[in-house]
Amino acid sequence: MLVKIKKGLDIRLKGKPALQLETLKDSGLYAIKPPDFPGLTPKLAVKVDDKVKAGSVLFFDKKLPELKFTSPVSGKVLAINRGERRRIMEVVVESDGKRESLSFKKGDPKSLSREEIKENLLCSGLWPFIKQRPFNIIARPEETPKAIFLSAFDSAPLAPDNEFILKDQKAALQTGINALSMLTDGKVHVGIRKGTAQESVFTTINGIEINEFEGPHPAGTVGVQIHHISPINKAELVWVIQPQDILAIGRLFEKGTLDVERIVSFAGSEVKEPKYYKTILGASVRNMVDGNVNDGGLRFISGNVLTGEKISREGFIGYYDNQVTVIPEGDNHEMFGWIMPRLKKFSTSMSYFSWMMPKKEFVSNTNLNGGQRAFVVSGQYEKVLPMDIYPVELLKAVIIGDIDKMENLGIYEVAEEDLALCEFVCTSKIEVQSILREGFDMMIKELG
Repeated sequence: MLVKIKKGLDIRLKGKPALQLETLKDSGLYAIKPPDFPGLTPKLAVKVDDKVKAGSVLFFDKKLPELKFTSPVSGKVLAINRGERRRIMEVVVESDGKRESLSFKKGDPKSLSREEIKENLLCSGLWPFIKQRPFNIIARPEETPKAIFLSAFDSAPLAPDNEFILKDQKAALQTGINALSMLTDGKVHVGIRKGTAQESVFTTINGIEINEFEGPHPAGTVGVQIHHISPINKAELVWVIQPQDILAIGRLFEKGTLDVERIVSFAGSEVKEPKYYKTILGASVRNMVDGNVNDGGLRFISGNVLTGEKISREGFIGYYDNQVTVIPEGDNHEMFGWIMPRLKKFSTSMSYFSWMMPKKEFVSNTNLNGGQRAFVVSGQYEKVLPMDIYPVELLKAVIIGDIDKMENLGIYEVAEEDLALCEFVCTSKIEVQSILREGFDMMIKELG
């Protein structure tokens, strides 16, 4: 099936990573961050100086104890960093360099029952890789989704090339797909970009249904793909997962050990040599950054510029992130502000001249170019959201806490990344993604 996406926006930023892979020197420090998991109430299973192996439980969900979060490496617990009201922000593990792992069930997923596969994923700590729609939270193990979706390409700014990352890893990918297919009575859907079928590794994978997508960002977001292939209705569940996370699942069943090695792109206009690094889940970006970024005020982002999280230059890669982006901080004053005509700034309107340079890559900073103001209906959101919903009305329903309106206006269909472009183009500077998450929290509380 071919789906043509007409609405959206490709943000052309400088600093695309070259297709070069380098093994990152062990930073020695790795962290799993509870804030990466919305709705989680973490309860610690370790204390500082405890010895751990890869697969040892660091913390679990107080409301759902079988949902475990495990160490990506062997070593000792170096720190448990807390924020306001003693909220657990990070559990930091210092690696011993040995990469010793606990033992888990090994075998062909097709020869195992659904419950055995679930149990293996839960015990190893890989279950959190699987998220559910609606509400974009960790999937509940007791549920069965109508289908499982993954996007084989990422259309976000400076996004990594999944085909480059997945090449030569067909065996682990197939094993992971086999495990996922046992978790649903429906299909495993894979979205690929139009015209890439011949070189895509997914065309050689069995047990999946491939759909092609054409168009600008957010064509590569899994929520948009679900909307056009199998829309989510009330009381329906769809599970989603990222391609690299499938590799970890495949290696778990092939080797019986926890191996969360992953390839991360280091990109952005302030990176001297943008490229790919082989590292481990939750690694510190310190060795990636040192000597490879420009001087001056910089913003380090775990993820892309639309949905990523600000981190320090010694911070840790987010649980679901395969990209680290570095752009100018943007804390400088601009003479005459937005009224000044410019040739070097990307714009979604005719105010500047980026529309006349369709291939030019731009350097963008974090300046908001204004403050939050009245939330008005401008039609901007609808131009970049290729979904049959009314985004402004949905957000207003969240703000006033109207559950019925949220349901009727499509809150079951969206996730933060689907509406990230709305936040980018918004002249009112509305924090769209934060408001949407508040809506999810309200719905979860209401529905139990």
